[in-house]
Amino acid sequence: MVLFALMITMLLAMLDNMIVGTAMPTIVGELGGMSHLSWVVTAYTLATAASTPIWGKLGDMYGRKGVFLTSIVIFLVGSALSGMAQDMGQLIGFRAVQGLGAGGLMVGVMAIIGDLIPPRERGKYQGMMAGVMAVAMIGGPLVGGTLTDHLGWRWSFYINLPLGAIALIMVTAVLHLPKKRSQTRIDYAGAALLTIGITALVLITTWGGTEYDWLSGQIIGLGVLGVVALLGFVLVERKVSEPVLPLHIFRNGNFSLVTLIGFLVGFVMFGSMTFLPLFQQTVQGASATNSGLLLLPMLLAMMVVSLFAGRVTTRTGKYKVFVVVGGGLITAGLALLSLMDTGTTRFTSGVFMAVLGAGMGFLMQTTMLIAQNSVEMKDMGVGSSSATLFRTIGGSFGVAILGAIFTNQVQSTMVQRLGKAAGEKMTGSGSTMDPKALLKLPPMIKDAYAHAVATGTHHVFLWGTLISVIGFAAAWFLKEVPLRGGPTKPVAADTERVPAAV
Repeated sequence: MVLFALMITMLLAMLDNMIVGTAMPTIVGELGGMSHLSWVVTAYTLATAASTPIWGKLGDMYGRKGVFLTSIVIFLVGSALSGMAQDMGQLIGFRAVQGLGAGGLMVGVMAIIGDLIPPRERGKYQGMMAGVMAVAMIGGPLVGGTLTDHLGWRWSFYINLPLGAIALIMVTAVLHLPKKRSQTRIDYAGAALLTIGITALVLITTWGGTEYDWLSGQIIGLGVLGVVALLGFVLVERKVSEPVLPLHIFRNGNFSLVTLIGFLVGFVMFGSMTFLPLFQQTVQGASATNSGLLLLPMLLAMMVVSLFAGRVTTRTGKYKVFVVVGGGLITAGLALLSLMDTGTTRFTSGVFMAVLGAGMGFLMQTTMLIAQNSVEMKDMGVGSSSATLFRTIGGSFGVAILGAIFTNQVQSTMVQRLGKAAGEKMTGSGSTMDPKALLKLPPMIKDAYAHAVATGTHHVFLWGTLISVIGFAAAWFLKEVPLRGGPTKPVAADTERVPAAV
């Protein structure tokens, strides 16, 4: 029952962005403010990323249940206010409130699972988590489209309320964890500096190459601000008694390696999720309405493989092989996807996506498992939040950097095929063309744009392949530290000594 309640909360966190993304054109049509459209997403992402490590630390200090329930309430308040927004400014502000709560949802789920289930036993539940992710990614766009068409865009936010109410009631009723009350002062200075540093990084990846030039004063200024804030954060964390993100957890080789791998997984995963539907809609002529279904081969492979890896890990206690194999499959999947062109069939691209999804299935939950097994129980919250944070930041970097590569390739290909004037006219804004609008264009322009998108996608996945090689190489250096909660006393004793030794 506890796990069911946690899965509902996890679905709540993952479903929101998928549903809202489908409703955005209608929202802009009613509220106006097209120039502020990106901030509806950016405000949510910023608040989520900045609050993630703070929620994890608060759970460690004051008890997991109360902090988790608070994050759900804040998320639901933000959802209700977003649904009642009367203009774009209000919507952006309320989305920030919603993101603040969302930062505690995923971290709370992972940390509570870490408290309740020993790492050795946790693998058998990995399939449930992967299944929730698949349901969110496939069902989100479909639910969002249905709600927007029949009930209005405001229900894209209101739908969170009944789900959240169920989660609140179930967590309150069935989750029983010991209460804590830390006498140590909260590390306000560290939290503020970390928030500034993360905000600067996310804004660089959001604005760089779109709102501002990569070498503009604004982006360089944000870079300097981010570096100074993070350096100040490191200095503060070394002195305070209860740091918001204890630096000693990074002395553990496995934790540092798996954090790097998680960052790279986020980088290539969010990049893939962004550009695969675009390729299939623009080049292969698939329907935008069913965009979630286009990713089905990847998501099903991820779910099945995650379930398999979890079962084997529970039975054998071995996990390094899955990280190595997962890194290899992700690299192979990205390399295969880089071969796609205008003649690639949906079946072929589906097979390539399945290879990538299998790699993700081996890595997604296993990396979190290793991160939690590498920290002491008292640091379970910050261990979980750090792994989540670096994966989120990796995703932001992935979308921004791969997006810049994609845009440049599309623009240059259009100029080559149509000439400078026509090519720049169609792609000068740096945005891609709506597949519906593309259907109304002359065949020559449609063909040129399809080739441009195929070329851009080729370069995106080629660079993704090179990035993923780093993660594959890092996986080989992981050490097979016994998982806590093993079947025999000697294993359990050895495992308990590991964090202290580190």
